[in-house]
Amino acid sequence: MSQVVRLRSVVALLGRFPALAGLDLDVDAGEIVLVTGPNGAGKTTLLRLLAGLVPPYSGEASVRGHDLVTDRRRARVGTALVGHETYCYDDLTAEENIRFFARASGRDDAAAVRAVLGRVALDGAAGVPHRGLSAGQRRRLALAVALVREPELLLLDEPHAGLDADGREVLHEIVAAAPAEGRTVLMASHELELARALATREVRVDSGRTSAVAPREALT
Repeated sequence: MSQVVRLRSVVALLGRFPALAGLDLDVDAGEIVLVTGPNGAGKTTLLRLLAGLVPPYSGEASVRGHDLVTDRRRARVGTALVGHETYCYDDLTAEENIRFFARASGRDDAAAVRAVLGRVALDGAAGVPHRGLSAGQRRRLALAVALVREPELLLLDEPHAGLDADGREVLHEIVAAAPAEGRTVLMASHELELARALATREVRVDSGRTSAVAPREALT
């Protein structure tokens, strides 16, 4: 099984504060890893570092074999982060937003755009501008924007937030299908009962370090 994430003694700073303070982590292809820990533990910083948005200050860090210190731009290709903000354009419709980000990643495929709209159950809202979507629809649109890029590594920060029961079902189907589709998932969540039902492994982060790792059989 190939390794997707490799971190060794990684330090990452937010200003002068070490949000990650010597963190170690290995993730193999096809895993669904739940990252848990208290507020301020470093979970979001970890996901942002893996997405290439926060540089390592020290330590060794690679994603899909690309060094996050020397090759961060290439490391971003094939990685998608769905966070608290959608980063979609208010004046563009749901379909136009997906098509825009598909083109930006070199995947200008109208059929793929329509398919991902259906997958996140936004077919009926395809022509609605982002500003007219509900909070849950915006979260599903952000997920669609990530999926249309066909990422090998999908990073989800509090993915259940703002979703109703139907939206959570959509999310769960996408996460559960990830390994079969050649995708690895890391998700940080406080919705432990829901997230643990999906995870194959749990990693606890505390004070910027990995403090415990639990296999799936320990989650149930």
